[in-house]
Amino acid sequence: MKIEVLGMGCPKCKQLEANAREAAENAGIDAEFEKIADMDKILDYGVLSTPALVVDGKVVSSGKLLSPEDIKAFLA
Repeated sequence: MKIEVLGMGCPKCKQLEANAREAAENAGIDAEFEKIADMDKILDYGVLSTPALVVDGKVVSSGKLLSPEDIKAFLA
């Protein structure tokens, strides 16, 4: 599973990445994580508001900070 966090490095972006890592660990999922800060790549996903979370190439959330419990639902 590949999990990407889209954002320019703001505190919410960093927290979203930490929450995604925690959710994957708690779910026992071996995931590859990537942080994307390149605005062109972010726009390629159609994301206009960060932070955003992408799971296996699909944008599952943008513009809000999800909790580990919220993220876990997208990983199932």
